[in-house]
Order: sequence, then structure tokens, then C-alpha cells
Amino acid sequence: MTITSSGIVVAADTTPLLGQRTGIGTLVARLFDELDERSDVELTRYALSMRAPMPAGVRRFPYPARVAVESWRHTNHPSGRRTLRGAQVVHGTNYVVPPTRWPTVVSVHDVSFVTNPALAHGAVRAFTPLIRRAIANGAWVHTISEHVAAQVRELFGAERVRVVYPGATRTSIEGGEALPLPGLEGCRFILAVGTREPRKNFTRLVEAFGVVSRGRDDLRLVLAGPSGPDDPAIAAAINALPRGVVDHVLVTDWLSDAQRDAALAAATVVAYPSLDEGFGFPALEGMAAGVPVVAARAGAIPEVVGDAAVLADPIDIEALAAALDLALDDDDLRARLVAAGRERVHRFTWPAMAEGMVALYRDALQGGPA
Repeated sequence: MTITSSGIVVAADTTPLLGQRTGIGTLVARLFDELDERSDVELTRYALSMRAPMPAGVRRFPYPARVAVESWRHTNHPSGRRTLRGAQVVHGTNYVVPPTRWPTVVSVHDVSFVTNPALAHGAVRAFTPLIRRAIANGAWVHTISEHVAAQVRELFGAERVRVVYPGATRTSIEGGEALPLPGLEGCRFILAVGTREPRKNFTRLVEAFGVVSRGRDDLRLVLAGPSGPDDPAIAAAINALPRGVVDHVLVTDWLSDAQRDAALAAATVVAYPSLDEGFGFPALEGMAAGVPVVAARAGAIPEVVGDAAVLADPIDIEALAAALDLALDDDDLRARLVAAGRERVHRFTWPAMAEGMVALYRDALQGGPA
């Protein structure tokens, strides 16, 4: 197929940009910004939503997303042919890609819904047959880490798998706003950022905080992020802490970018104890803020953080507490982590991601549908 003078025409799913931005939404937005600056690719945008207001220039898929996705688990109908006309490659940026006659790419950010289905919401578990069908139809799979790529090959039998790392959300963070929570004035604090879901492992982090807080009356734990299905378990873990420590755990909902930057810049340690992750933006944000990071030895996290974080078994509360203890009080270790983190974060750039994705689009176009 001929590449136009304006580059490969890629129809890309903009659905992750609707509503509050998650990590995937941020990734998609930054990738689109970079691709829009290039002359070798032309983006057209579509969205799988009948209700959300559509930004200018975005094509609305003419079926309710729930109906279309349910059908795509079993058939290749409804087709996206009319909505995506003019495309040369179709990119499903968030696990789902409409069946079309054009070469397709589907981004798979993690597969914890397959490896740990009990930790995933039912709507997320529905991705499994969608990914299988896309692969059977010849889609290329884009993953954001080697860890996820290996899982996709093993779990789905996929051969067309390409790793293209995202960039760091920011390479430098400075606090420019007051902290979002009262009770932190004059205190050191451990910051964990993420939706309160079981995979984020905040309950064990709370228990580990109960260990490291002994003898540290000035220490606080801050859980920052949207409400989620693990709220009751987290509340129970907090209430089980010793008297006097319960009030040292502060929980806040969604933070603005400025509030998040302020919290990151002021934190003593950034904790990232997830049971599984396909990448690890919060860990890189801690590094960008010049804060020591304690992270789980799980999923793609070790691949992303390298030697710039203290790694611990996320299931072992004592090990997690010991890692936090080191990052809190070992000044030499803290200095080494900060220096390594500032260097590490610059390895992940958005121009490099855009370059890798254009190469993938080109290969998908030249290879054509299976």
C-alpha cells in the first residue's frame, strides 16, 4: 500500500482521553502530541463512546461501546470500515481495536486481568477474548515493556509483538503549590499514588507503615488517588493500626497536576508496592522529583526502575517495611537513589516512543493483514 505524501494515515482510538486521565490516558495524549509534530504520519481520531462529548475532529463510532465490544468478543461485526474510512493502519490504543480490513495495532498495557483475574474488574477481564480475536485477525500487539511482551507471547500465542516504551510523564518535578492535605506540616511522609484497587497493594503498604512508624512520631503515610474497589480493605487496614498511628495515614482523592507535583516534591519516600504493573509511571515521577523510591519486585517494575529504587517482595510486609526503613534513614542510600533516579528517568522519552510507533505502523502496513 502506498504511503501518502503526509505520511501513513493512522486511525487511532482517542477514548482514553475522555473523562479523567489515567496513566493510559496520559500516555495516549503524549504520544498523539508527538505524532502530530511528525511529517511521516497523519493521525485521524475516533472514539468508542455514544455519550461523552466529542472533541473537534474525533469520529464517534456509531454503536454503543458496550454493544460493539460485546459483539467483538465473538464476531467481526459491527465493522469499523465506515467510521475509519481513509485509514491505512488502525491503532487501538487501549486493548480494543475494531475489526476492519486494514492492518491493525492494539496496545496491551498489562495482562494482570489474565494472570490475576481476582484483582481485576469484570469489565477489564472482558479484554481477554477481544485481544485473542484481534491477534487471530492478524493484529500487531504493542506492549510498553518486555515483561508484558513475554506474557502476551506466552498467554496469547502472539508472534507479532513489539515493545515500545513510553516516555516519562515528566523528567523534573518541583513543588509549586501547597500540599493538598492538612496534617503534613513539619512531617516526613511516604507517598503512594494510584487508584485504590487490590493490584496497587495499599493494604500491605498500610501494614508495613505500621511497622516503620514505630518511634517515628513525625512520619505520615499519604495514599493519593481515585477511590476504588479496595477502599473497604484499606480502611480496615488503617483501623487495625495501633492507637496513635491511625491518624498518621492520610487518604486523598484525585489530585490536580499542581497538587500532585507539590506532594511528590515534598515526599520523603515514594512507595510503589503494586502486585503487578505493565510499566510504572509513579515510580518515574518519584525519580523526577528527586525522591528515593521503594518499589515492588513484581511485573515490569524492576525493568523500569533498574538500580534506581529499593525493591522488595510486595507480599512480604516485613520486607516492605525494611525497604522503607532503609529509604527513610540511610542518607548515603538516599543520595545514591536520587542520583540514579534522575539519570534513569531520562531514558524514557516521548520522541523515542513516537519513533518506535511509526516504525511499527510502517511494518504493519507493509505486512498487511494476516
